[in-house]
Amino acid sequence: MAWCSLRSIHIPTIDVGVLHTRSPLAAAGGVVVGSSFWRSSSRNGSPFACLSLSTSTGIKEAVATDKAPAALGPYSQANKANNLLFVSGVLGLIPQTEKFISDSVEDQTEHVLKNMGEILKASGVDYCSMVKTTIILADLKDFRKVNEIYAK
Repeated sequence: MAWCSLRSIHIPTIDVGVLHTRSPLAAAGGVVVGSSFWRSSSRNGSPFACLSLSTSTGIKEAVATDKAPAALGPYSQANKANNLLFVSGVLGLIPQTEKFISDSVEDQTEHVLKNMGEILKASGVDYCSMVKTTIILADLKDFRKVNEIYAK
């Protein structure tokens, strides 16, 4: 079971007369759904940078490939939103049988990375584009083995 907590944030008062609003600013749970940077000038000519966020569903695209296991629930293997890609939890399953490759943590780690690579490829990116990865282990004793394989 996963839990998400939302917290309100305080944004300091700014002179809105210098802004050209593109869309409302919204933040939730630390996840940016879509973003774009733009610049405008203040009255004294110094540049002002602004981050605008969008929750428009028109810019969200589900990613699916049969070269990786299908999502186990009502979600996609990955979602593209603006220039960001969010890959769902990936397991060491064989796509055709949806069975684990083996009971070995080494085999499962290798297969997780292979499956994730196929999802990335279907999305038009590769491992070099990754910014953050979260690995969940059933047993912390496997950390060294998994980390060695991940480092490759």
